[in-house]
Amino acid sequence: MKVTEHINKADKTLISFEILPPLKGKSIQSIYEVLDPLMEFKPSFINVTYHRSEYLFKKRGDDSFDKVFIRKRPGTVGICAAIQFKYKVDAVAHIICGGFTREETEDALIDLSYLSIDNILLLRGDAAKNERDFIPEPGGHKFASDLVRQAVSMNKGIYLEEDSIQGYKTDFNIGVAGYPEKHFESPNLKSDLKYLKAKIDVGAEYIVTQMFFDNKKYFEFVNKCREEGIIVPIIPGIKPITAASQIQSIPRTFHVDIPDALSDAIENCKNADEIKKVGTDWCIEQSRELIKAGVPCLHYYTMGNVDAMKKIVKEAF
Repeated sequence: MKVTEHINKADKTLISFEILPPLKGKSIQSIYEVLDPLMEFKPSFINVTYHRSEYLFKKRGDDSFDKVFIRKRPGTVGICAAIQFKYKVDAVAHIICGGFTREETEDALIDLSYLSIDNILLLRGDAAKNERDFIPEPGGHKFASDLVRQAVSMNKGIYLEEDSIQGYKTDFNIGVAGYPEKHFESPNLKSDLKYLKAKIDVGAEYIVTQMFFDNKKYFEFVNKCREEGIIVPIIPGIKPITAASQIQSIPRTFHVDIPDALSDAIENCKNADEIKKVGTDWCIEQSRELIKAGVPCLHYYTMGNVDAMKKIVKEAF
């Protein structure tokens, strides 16, 4: 079932989880260890992130260098297939611009369609770790809206080799990302909403937000989206803080604010257990307020925090 169909048929707030593929060399068992305990909550769908290749330079014997590409977290397509087979739960595959050509994107989408994985979340992705700005692959997409166009074309039976291929129509339900505190590269939220609306206008059907820790920012974001004519479902994404280091790492990595009350409470904790309790309790209260407001779904960024996730969902729903 498509994400939007789940939402349209529901009479209450749904639950979804997001997971990362394991690092190369680890088995899929590490995924099952996260998901097995969460299945009791009957998630409507599970998102699986996609990760670009990174590169390093290896020195040759003649003092020249080879550029070597490494993908540290492969397996998104296979994990989505395994989730649908093992749990009978819809999987949502993330597809990104960074590190992929249009041809590689098309191949990934074809594989997903063959496996009846028809829910996708399309994102530009971050810049490579050794690059300051986002640089697309030669022949790749620069913007998430370009990814949306490609998927929409395949839904119409139009492939890259238009002259030779006019055939099977895929059936992707296309989601995109939204940023309640704006994307860090946008000069302001108004500009960011313009680009978000462009993704909707070319065919995206729902939005999943970046994490936030202040529900007021989500509600304001939804109101501004509606004012701009964005009427698709907007799914809030949240996660608990479970370690003191995240007070610095989350704002630095995800470009979101930590409310004063939350950061002060964590700084006053005496040990790791107290920190985890404060972060978990905060996420529970966020969840309760969002459910009361009637959000279509709560999307939890699990980051492997199984115990915290179980406590949050049990107490919030």
